[in-house]
Amino acid sequence: MPGLFDARPAAVWDLNSLLAALDPRAPRAERNLWLVRLLEWLRRSPVSPKPAEGSAPAAVPPGTPRPVLKLRHLLNLLDREPEYRARLVELLARTLVDMDATLLLADFGFASHRAFFSEVLERLQRKLLPGTPDTEDWSELFQLMFSDANDAQWLQAIDDETLDRLAALLREAVAASRHPKAAESWRTALLDATVMCLTQARALAFSADVRIRLAGAARALVPFHQLLRAFQSVRQELEAAPPRPEALGPALRYFHTVLDACRRDADTVYDTLEDTGISVNIVFAVQQLQARLDRAQQLLDSLLSEAPARAVRDLVVQLAHTAERRRSVRALVARNYSLLARKMAERNAETGEHYITRNRREYLQMVWRAAGGGAVTTVTVFLKFLIGLMGLSGFFAGMAAGLNYAISFVAIQLAHFTLATKQPAMTAPAMAHKLGDLGRDEAVEDFVDEVSHLIRTQVAGIVGNVSVVLPCALAVQWGWSLVFGAPLIGVDQARYAVDSLSALGWTPVYAAATGVLLFASSLIAGWAENWFVLHRLGSALRWNPRIVARLGAHRAARWSAWLQAHVSGLAGNVSLGLMLGLVPAVAHFFGIGFDVRHVTLASGQLGVALGAIGWELLSTPGFWLAVTGIALTGVLNVTVSFLLAFRLALRARNIRLKDRGRIHAAVWARLRQRPWSFLWPPRDPAAS
Repeated sequence: MPGLFDARPAAVWDLNSLLAALDPRAPRAERNLWLVRLLEWLRRSPVSPKPAEGSAPAAVPPGTPRPVLKLRHLLNLLDREPEYRARLVELLARTLVDMDATLLLADFGFASHRAFFSEVLERLQRKLLPGTPDTEDWSELFQLMFSDANDAQWLQAIDDETLDRLAALLREAVAASRHPKAAESWRTALLDATVMCLTQARALAFSADVRIRLAGAARALVPFHQLLRAFQSVRQELEAAPPRPEALGPALRYFHTVLDACRRDADTVYDTLEDTGISVNIVFAVQQLQARLDRAQQLLDSLLSEAPARAVRDLVVQLAHTAERRRSVRALVARNYSLLARKMAERNAETGEHYITRNRREYLQMVWRAAGGGAVTTVTVFLKFLIGLMGLSGFFAGMAAGLNYAISFVAIQLAHFTLATKQPAMTAPAMAHKLGDLGRDEAVEDFVDEVSHLIRTQVAGIVGNVSVVLPCALAVQWGWSLVFGAPLIGVDQARYAVDSLSALGWTPVYAAATGVLLFASSLIAGWAENWFVLHRLGSALRWNPRIVARLGAHRAARWSAWLQAHVSGLAGNVSLGLMLGLVPAVAHFFGIGFDVRHVTLASGQLGVALGAIGWELLSTPGFWLAVTGIALTGVLNVTVSFLLAFRLALRARNIRLKDRGRIHAAVWARLRQRPWSFLWPPRDPAAS
């Protein structure tokens, strides 16, 4: 007979060997380990369950999961082998007496700390450190027993007949436990667990981070004051002897009313996040509050269900789902950062609205603003060459280039000009913001209109930037030659610039990577504005006594309003500039060849090269390869940054894959039918 700690993997254990190793009087750790082995056999054993000799095989619905089939086989074998059944009943009886289910029902799946990052650390420890079956806590044993991602699926598939047979087995275990109130102990555990859930939810609602963000009358927390009192009335009627159904009904209705009011009040936190700012700890606390209210509802429903076997099955399924989520750090991060991503996308959406043109007048204004951005970039291009001639070490050369870019981008912002490639990462969230109702075809068409507006805007921005920066760079070279007898940037640097821009080299890869940096800068912009609002820095600048005393009330108010309006742009522009300068330096430090390719800067470099070499450059293949490279750079800068930002916005708004397919089909249909609508606005704005 094999021992319980047989070295063979559980997948090769057969059921007879498992039942032969069952010892209901073994120490608690060995009994718990046997239950873990049993679940592993249900999931993984390759042995096919066979019907009893002489009996017809039971009708099996198609698609029944293999663990359910094997569970039926186990119950059939227990019916044929009374000795095995008696030993299993005794083991279950001892387990019911020794183990405390209250913590499993009340706390399983919830963080022991209220901080998001503390929960991340706890999950990492749980993934790295092994568990032990030597425990009195059902929560720890439950995680060992249901350790597979598919456990919830096959548990949900258990049919009613099998559920009734399992319930009969558990009733035998309760009867055999010799505990004076074994049956009542489970009801008490459910009631105590409900109280624990409601108490924790109430504590979270009263915490400073949540309460200050409740909206309007919800801040008074009236339903949370009544929550425990309402449940105690229900519990009193449930424990009354004799039962009083006429009193239980009103108590239940009142409790459900209070519980729904608590949920509504908790939801108001999300409505205030636009004004108060958002952090993962706040989102985490609100989600924990709502989840505890839902758990309390589920526990009470299980207790009052007319089909207790199904109710217990559904509860175990929910706990199995929870066990799987608790093993995943990624799921925790994704769930808690989804709302943060949405709020950041919505903040970028407000900014991005200013970058979308919808009629011919706005289109021409965008060309004019982009032309101003191209003029400022001319200075940036020459400073880039001069920094390269200084012979600085890698880090300091990158820092100098980054500061050059950052100052230039901030100057463009303050002058109310625009840089074409900054637009897509900001406008993508604004477009995703339009996807509120995709159930209507009109909504999809409206979104396609936004796509055409956006692409036209990008065309206007790039045309405005390039049409000014290239001739301005050429004019500076010619003017410098007329005054000093030689161009500002020499022929050698010019030839190197032309060669580096060739479409046959690494330019497409560098341009796509630069699009990633453009997207990253938009994230930093959204994060910075959220951080500014979260910490109420605008209000502090406006009202802090020391600041007001130093600046004066009028100046403090003006500075506060200016920073609130421009903090997102400043953060995005400074971060983009520093990344464009420092990322290549860091990459070279690790031996990775990388350079930035920005369509406006590249166009200026080509103008500098044309001014240094002369018109004969036009007759060389290298010039036209560089022109092609610049065109690719513009397309990749815009496309990569837009797609990344748009993908984030879609995920933040939970747009389904089916709806994404409808969007793509509608865009391609418009492109085939009216291609010019993506390049030039119609004369009548209503026609767009």
